[in-house]
Amino acid sequence: MNTANGETPRAVIVISSHVARGSVGNRAAVFALETLGHPVWAVPTVILPWHPGHGPATRIVPEPEQFWSFMQDLQRAPWLGEVTAVLSGYLGDAAQAADVAALVGAVKARNPDALYVCDPVMGDAGGLYVPQPVAEAMRDTLLPVADIATPNRYELEWMTGEKLVDLEATISAARNAGPARMLVTSAPAMIAGGIGNLLVTPFEVMLAEHRAIAGPPNGLGDLTAAVFLARLLAGQTDAKALQSTTASVYEILARTAKRGADELQLETDARSLSQPMAMVQFRNLTPPGKDKRA
Repeated sequence: MNTANGETPRAVIVISSHVARGSVGNRAAVFALETLGHPVWAVPTVILPWHPGHGPATRIVPEPEQFWSFMQDLQRAPWLGEVTAVLSGYLGDAAQAADVAALVGAVKARNPDALYVCDPVMGDAGGLYVPQPVAEAMRDTLLPVADIATPNRYELEWMTGEKLVDLEATISAARNAGPARMLVTSAPAMIAGGIGNLLVTPFEVMLAEHRAIAGPPNGLGDLTAAVFLARLLAGQTDAKALQSTTASVYEILARTAKRGADELQLETDARSLSQPMAMVQFRNLTPPGKDKRA
């Protein structure tokens, strides 16, 4: 599909939180996508001075009617044909889910090949950090219309109601939880002291893993979803996209940790997004005899 000016659509709509300081939510995703060559339409679902993990702070959530009107404007924007993908992350209110789904529908009506990636940002090992109605809205409204989902293991546990203690359980849950392609971050690793990104598709199961780094800063999930989307839009295979995304995010994490920074330093490590040098362990766990093209 080409736009009115003959160019292939390459803009991405990113819908997530916005912080004044830090590299989480839209700050992470927009930087990554723009660095990798994609114009971005950034939609804030909530505005914060910093990530709540740093301490209490003012929280500004658009009124539902205002957010709905804003999203309606985007649906009828004359440039909607420029959009090749939508990425949604943290929501500030449960009502926002229906507005996101409606925008995804409008984008796909203009460009049937457009991808929708749902990063259901709702919790971690400590449990949900959004109100339950918000988590339910992501699970019940957004997951069913997504082409790809990128939950962490704990979010997948909550959405499925299962305890994912090993790779086998995680793979099974990913197959049954939502979209055909599921990228599970913080997945169980096969290397000692490691952590993995597990990609489950209808035909393949792949794991990219590296050593775990204690006390990682926030934003790794936001960054992973954005980089993985960019890799797919660049035409990489699922396997290559998984491996190169994991290498980029791990490299940025390792460099941030070495500096002792409390936020990902994307502006300093921008080269790691396009030319990662870090080595990660890649494993194809597809059962023997599985037809990858079936």
